[in-house]
Amino acid sequence: MRELLHQQFPRWADLPITNGPSAGVGNALFRLGDDLVVRLPLHPGSAAAVDVELTWLPWLAPQLPLAVPVPVAAGAPAGVFPRPWAVFRWIRGVGVDAYQDLDLMDVAVRLGRFVAALRDIDTAGAPASLRPHPLRGDDGGVRTDIRALGAAGVIDEALATAVWDGAQAALAAASYHVPVWIHGDVFPMNLLVDRGALSAVIDFDLMGAGDSAVDMVPAWTLLTAKTRPLFREASGVDDDTWARGRGWALKAGLGAIRRFGVHSHHPRAVTGRYALSHTIADHRQAT
Repeated sequence: MRELLHQQFPRWADLPITNGPSAGVGNALFRLGDDLVVRLPLHPGSAAAVDVELTWLPWLAPQLPLAVPVPVAAGAPAGVFPRPWAVFRWIRGVGVDAYQDLDLMDVAVRLGRFVAALRDIDTAGAPASLRPHPLRGDDGGVRTDIRALGAAGVIDEALATAVWDGAQAALAAASYHVPVWIHGDVFPMNLLVDRGALSAVIDFDLMGAGDSAVDMVPAWTLLTAKTRPLFREASGVDDDTWARGRGWALKAGLGAIRRFGVHSHHPRAVTGRYALSHTIADHRQAT
């Protein structure tokens, strides 16, 4: 890191460098001094997102009700690091998954308004999200995971299947076929809290045009039965988008458990278990 800075941004080369908090798998984050953060993409997909973020985040940021990462410099591939990388303004806050006594009613409204504002921004010229249609192509794998966890007594197989069937049925809806701006990865580790309130959304690797159902996932990975309706009302989505979102949260939960294990304490596994229990409970309540 220090060598990269000396080569490309010598004005910052002597600033203190500390590891940045991250539970993700796409990027390594390093805090640079008090006001900056360096993001090094760990695989080609994250590297490809750097140019998209550098181009679009400065334009999107003023139109959104929560803070988002603002790029200040683009780093070029070099011998010590072979991918594009970037420097962003540091956003103060802690992840909602690490914050105690969070007011989820306030979070639900703020986050719903953020998703709605993002969805309403003009998509002319927007790149396609790397996750535009997350329910496509994995039907067999999802059903296999449901059967496996059902047989292990982890989930109710019939109810989980019903959640997935409802999401698949909603693929025919008109809202599925109208791409809108999406974040693509609105999981708890990408939401920051400052002074007790939701303040920022980070990690826009998957941003672009896609199905708004993708950004409904915090309804079942973070919120509760009491606060979920507040998020839905503020986000303004229709019934079919909501059903697809529930299915995507279920699928994401299954994937996390498959990757990290049923009893793992990894943040994504914890979120995955939460998603499974809440999507199934929500479906049971709705029917």
